[in-house]
Amino acid sequence: MPVITYRDALNQALREEMQRDDRVFIMGEEVGVYQGAYKVSKGMLQEFGEMRVVDTPITELGFAGVGVGAAMVGLRPIIEFMTWNFALLALDQVVNSAAKMLYMSGGQYSIPIVFRGPNGAALQLSAQHSQAWESWLAHIPGLKVVAPGTPYDAKGLLKSAVRDDNPVIVLEGEMLYNTKGEVPAEEYVIPIGKAALKREGDHCSIITHGKMILVALQAADQLTKEGIRVDVLDLLSLRPMDVEAIAATVKKTNRAVVLEEGWELAGIGAQVVDYIQRECFDDLDAPVVRVHQADVPMPYAKNLERAAKPDLPKTIAAVKRVMYLEQ
Repeated sequence: MPVITYRDALNQALREEMQRDDRVFIMGEEVGVYQGAYKVSKGMLQEFGEMRVVDTPITELGFAGVGVGAAMVGLRPIIEFMTWNFALLALDQVVNSAAKMLYMSGGQYSIPIVFRGPNGAALQLSAQHSQAWESWLAHIPGLKVVAPGTPYDAKGLLKSAVRDDNPVIVLEGEMLYNTKGEVPAEEYVIPIGKAALKREGDHCSIITHGKMILVALQAADQLTKEGIRVDVLDLLSLRPMDVEAIAATVKKTNRAVVLEEGWELAGIGAQVVDYIQRECFDDLDAPVVRVHQADVPMPYAKNLERAAKPDLPKTIAAVKRVMYLEQ
């Protein structure tokens, strides 16, 4: 099976969907001539032309709104944000137009649009460019939200997002674009709303999403050397969320750690814990522990940034804590 980067997996998904359906087009800052801020749209202007690979000014609200209008008349736009931090300026169109148009038009206008771009922290981008937006976006009825952490998942979920008749948020990661993984050459899609069990064990469950899946799998490898076997569940989709898969893993291991990149208060992990207490209360042998970013704007200083981020040592400590091996 070919091994490619996360960036190339996204590029393949975009290319294949634009070849399959001439209503699909991509629009955003530097997606054409510059071939994308992270080169995800490399070569696409040359293949599809400027009518389907559209460079825009630095106007997130404007081109998000143009995308919503295009979706209303039957096109299938893919809107690239250079980072979801910049998409704050476009949230009126994402939340008030894309998410609500189907409801407010009495079902007359579906909005088949994809909003995608990097989410969360990278390295020393500081407070305004390091934020994880998944809990904000997953809070909105009318949006679907996916967060792939591997090249395989990135391609399969982006293809599903393009084919969906609802607005879909695709949360990528700057630190993921160069990561590599196996991606089939054959056609495939990954259904939105289904989680994936990435590692099987019977002592504890780590439930996570996005780039934190890489940390969770490293933790599983290291814990195995100590005789601790963990389930690693990758949610993949945050809205809708696969509650059945969450319940299945927790009922199997009776202990859970929820690992996320965002802040603690009202984070995605809080929703996962709510599902666990509703579905698995009598199956728990210990309180669920969450691992998340420190409750501060992301520091710029390297040592403070490292201290603020969720990481491998914090995840391993959390697993040992729910197993009563550490305080």
